[in-house]
Amino acid sequence: MALLNSGELVDLIQLAVAPVFLLAGVAGLLNVFIGRLTRIIDKLERMDSALLAKKRKDRSYKEDVRTLQRRQFLVMRMQNTNRAIFFATATGLMVALVILSVFATTLFSFHFELLISIFFILAMVFLIIAFVLFLREIHFTTSFIQLKKDHLD
Repeated sequence: MALLNSGELVDLIQLAVAPVFLLAGVAGLLNVFIGRLTRIIDKLERMDSALLAKKRKDRSYKEDVRTLQRRQFLVMRMQNTNRAIFFATATGLMVALVILSVFATTLFSFHFELLISIFFILAMVFLIIAFVLFLREIHFTTSFIQLKKDHLD
C-alpha cells in the first residue's frame, strides 16, 4: 500500500468529490421517480378497492373498457417508472464504483484507469436511459391528461 502525503490525499479527495456530487444528483432523481411511482401505485390501489367494492355489491359487475384501459395505462406507467428507478440506481452504483476505484488506484498503486473509465461510461449510459424513461413517463402522463381533457370538451 502506497502512503500518501497530505497534498496527494487532498488531490485524491478533490478528484473523488465530483462523482460524489453526481451521486447526490442521482439520489435526487431517485426521489422524484419514487414519488411518481408511489402516486401511480396509490391510484391503482384506489381503482382496485373501488372495483372490489362494486363486485361485492353486484357479483355480475364488469369493468367498462375505459376503466380497463386506465388500469392498463397505470400498470404501464408503473413498469416504466420501475425501469427508470432500476437504471438510476445502477447509475448510482457505477458512480460509487468510480469513487472506490479512484481511491483504490491511488492507495494501492493499482492501475484501474480503464476500469474507472468503463464504470463512468456505464454510469452515463444508465443515466441517459433513466432520463429517457423519465421523459417517456412525462409523455404518458401529459398524453393522458390531454386525452382526459378532450373527453370533457
